[in-house]
Amino acid sequence: MITKIRNVAIIAHVDHGKTTLVDQILKQCNVFRKNQQIRERFLDSNELEQERGITILAKNISIIYKDHKINIIDTPGHSDFGGEVERVLKMADGVFLLVDSFEGPMPQTRFVLQKALQLQLVPIVVINKIDRPDNRPEEVLDEIYDLFIELNASEEQLDFPVFYASGRNGWAIEKLNQQPVDLSPLLDGLINFIPEPPMNEGSVQMQITTLDYNDYVGRIGIGRIFGGNLKLSDNLVIIKRNGDIHKIKPEQLFVFEGLQRVEVEEVRCGDICAIVGVEDIDIGDTISDELNPEPLPIISIDEPTINMTFSVNNSPFYGKEGKFVTSRQLRDRLYKELKQNVALHVEETNSPDSFKVSGRGILHLSILIENMRREGYELQVSEPRVIYKEIDHKKAEPIEVLTVDTPSDYVGKIIELVSQRKGQLIKMENKGSLTAIEFHIPSRGLMGLRTKILTISSGEAIVHHQFYQYEYFKGSINKNRNGVIISMAEGPATAYAIDSLQDRGKFFIESGELVYQGQIIGEHTKEMDIEVNVQRGKKLTNMRASGADKAIKITPPIKFSLEEALEYIQDDEMVEVTPNSIRLRKTYLDPNARKRFNLSKIEK
Repeated sequence: MITKIRNVAIIAHVDHGKTTLVDQILKQCNVFRKNQQIRERFLDSNELEQERGITILAKNISIIYKDHKINIIDTPGHSDFGGEVERVLKMADGVFLLVDSFEGPMPQTRFVLQKALQLQLVPIVVINKIDRPDNRPEEVLDEIYDLFIELNASEEQLDFPVFYASGRNGWAIEKLNQQPVDLSPLLDGLINFIPEPPMNEGSVQMQITTLDYNDYVGRIGIGRIFGGNLKLSDNLVIIKRNGDIHKIKPEQLFVFEGLQRVEVEEVRCGDICAIVGVEDIDIGDTISDELNPEPLPIISIDEPTINMTFSVNNSPFYGKEGKFVTSRQLRDRLYKELKQNVALHVEETNSPDSFKVSGRGILHLSILIENMRREGYELQVSEPRVIYKEIDHKKAEPIEVLTVDTPSDYVGKIIELVSQRKGQLIKMENKGSLTAIEFHIPSRGLMGLRTKILTISSGEAIVHHQFYQYEYFKGSINKNRNGVIISMAEGPATAYAIDSLQDRGKFFIESGELVYQGQIIGEHTKEMDIEVNVQRGKKLTNMRASGADKAIKITPPIKFSLEEALEYIQDDEMVEVTPNSIRLRKTYLDPNARKRFNLSKIEK
């Protein structure tokens, strides 16, 4: 008989082994049935999450250990998904802070931990990958203490228990000289240190912290029961964020058992459940008793800091690769995303073919675009623009914390580059063979910065950034990008033409690739844009050439990821996104229209 519940969230930086550790916990608690295929990295169930090794969506699973039901809540690490983080932590009473035994606490660890400490959650520190040959657990533990002090942790929070683990090999120990066996010490520590959820008797109170969506049943609200027991047969009401109250009749209740959702008639206080059949359910809503409706404190949702314009693809290659290409289909998909992605804002524009989409950062919006192209959508997106605010009647802009881990040879050049983008050096320290540099920099200064830092450091630097706060406007930033090479005609690019133009700049296309007029096909060596004919072939005659033909040698093209393409473009350019291609293009494909646009900018 299961008598007790524990709710724990897991916090970890990208690639610190969170998902692998959870896989091992699931195996050791016999969650997988006999003959069931055990899938690696279960929590990263989304295809994009598996490719990028990041957690985008919060997920819930549960295990049974020594008569305790342990609800494990996975948290996204990146601050662009802060909308998810703060809400899912509300369901937990404690957190596992998972830190790599070499890298130590990283920027994304800091972001989620700060939210957890503010919510007074009980922390347990797990120093993972202790089997690494370059591990340094003592120094990492000191760095964790420093981080807790920096984040104003209370005396009780600073008195955290520490475990050393190897998630890949499935063991944990309390002291470094102990013999590893399995993960029992960690699970025992979880039961002993993380408190049981308070059993508040009285009227039912459930707060919706996550939304799921299903085409058959509509919105599914997921949250924790903070008071009373929730029964399907009860007379219930929903209390909206604005205070409106109206009756509801849920169709189904589910609790999390192992990897599954299991239908039940009643959910007891402290447990996490999913509620189906309430149409207008939203994040932060409270489900309560009709006779005594009591709202829970409203959950704050982080505001967007960046916006882009999403529009219908109007290039000459329109409709060749995608299934969904019309403005109606684009609109329906964006508004469907709003049903579960609450940190996203969508606004109609003056044009029926375009929409202004605001989000927490470039990663937040690029994940949405990547999901859409995989579903078969074609669209165009504009340059990301920062959302400004007014503070005390002064213009204010979002500032981010930028952390760069780099070999010491490149430190000077990186500091100089970031300073040109109005970045301010905060601290610098040695971390093994690398130097960690931290800056405060305006969000607009980050556009295209990662690519430049990687170029300077020969690809060896590790770059992370997260939202810090709004501060007064820092002044104009010179985005000194070179001009671009633009195709002047439509057709396949020839090796002969690319070879003869290589002294003009670097190319983004291969020979034989189909391009159209107005498409950006490379970066010019100078600051101005140029138009070239890449379809030009060699003129053949029946006259013998006086000299031998020189062999064609083409430098491999530069290939952009979606985020890199978004950071690269400027205000008169767009990224064309289709299921098979990411192309850069000018907003105005016709050269005469481009000249008129540039003249109007100068006149303004």
